[in-house]
Amino acid sequence: MGIRVVKTALAALAALYTAHYLDLQPPLSAGLLAILGVEVTRLRGLKNAFVRFVASVLGLFFASLLFIVLGFHIWTISIFILLTFPVLSRIHLKDGIVTSAVIVFHIYAREEVTMELIGNEIMLLLTGLGWATVINLLYVPKEEKKVLELRLITEEKFSAIFHNMAQTLRTPSLVWDGEEVLEASKAIEEGTRRAELSLENRIWGQDGAYWRYWPTYFDMRHQQFESIGQMLVHLSLVYESLPQGELIAELFDHLEDDVKSDVYEGAVEQSLSQLRARFRSMPLPITRKEFEVRAALLQLMLELERYLGIAKRWKKQKNSQKTAAREQSF
Repeated sequence: MGIRVVKTALAALAALYTAHYLDLQPPLSAGLLAILGVEVTRLRGLKNAFVRFVASVLGLFFASLLFIVLGFHIWTISIFILLTFPVLSRIHLKDGIVTSAVIVFHIYAREEVTMELIGNEIMLLLTGLGWATVINLLYVPKEEKKVLELRLITEEKFSAIFHNMAQTLRTPSLVWDGEEVLEASKAIEEGTRRAELSLENRIWGQDGAYWRYWPTYFDMRHQQFESIGQMLVHLSLVYESLPQGELIAELFDHLEDDVKSDVYEGAVEQSLSQLRARFRSMPLPITRKEFEVRAALLQLMLELERYLGIAKRWKKQKNSQKTAAREQSF
């Protein structure tokens, strides 16, 4: 059973008991409002409750005017919808449209507009949305353990991808199913989602380095994953084993371990720079086949350089001090 279901049940139960205790009519509406107000994170819960309350109060005000002027007719509700719903959507309160409609239908059912009735509706709002907010604030699941697990999965899959890329450069006829690529993509996507949930569960101090760490980490991995995708495209054009391919394969061998490092080592970048200079001094291709393969290898090296650039921007530098915003390593 999901935690949101449990929170919804508790919020609805508390709202119903409170509505009965305060003699609010109809008390079941408080439970409905509580159900609508429960969210998966604290920040979403607060925003949701605020939007629904403001939208409902505005809807209650407009509906009361329409019922007083035009009377309690079915077509008056249609006019209310035509006039009010676009306004609520325009001022970014569209998530409160359903809650507003619930309150307005109560007024229509009673066929009267009195201060007592308006006070009853506002108390229903406060009871239902209030308990939803309290339950949202009391408990949210911890995401740190799961995102750490997803980080380890991501790095293991990156390491496996680099291993297979090195093997392919040495043996272009090697058949690789690319399963690690799909698994890395899923881990990054899930990690991004859970990192955002973890951040939204903090109402204060979201700008702190620790709480921005996980969204930033998975954003970095997402950028690197896109770079890996381009490298795989260039690798698919390497259909013959060349000495240059063996040299590049050694770089990927180093990356197998470097991808798990907490700091940017810089050794692969330095080796890549030296390798490019070495390639310039080599004789030009003799055959068209060699030219095509070496061209693909060059593109592979350029994309590898971009991948390293992404890591260099976000990881802590070896033997250097970084700002507090980067005190968490990648």
